[in-house]
Amino acid sequence: MPLSLLSSGNSGKIARISGSGDIRRYLQNLGFIEGREVKVLSDIGGDVIVGVLDSRIALNKEMASHIYV
Repeated sequence: MPLSLLSSGNSGKIARISGSGDIRRYLQNLGFIEGREVKVLSDIGGDVIVGVLDSRIALNKEMASHIYV
């Protein structure tokens, strides 16, 4: 399921990251790596604020839809 469909307070492990090489590289540089735990801290219409490692990262719906948990 794409990260953009998780509701606030839910978490999961990243199963895969889709998209072009540039998109995958960008998300990996932010800390989104397969097997890593992520938690949706806030969601508004598919846009999310996610907790990954010790960081909070805001992603729009399009970028969040490339991350599958």
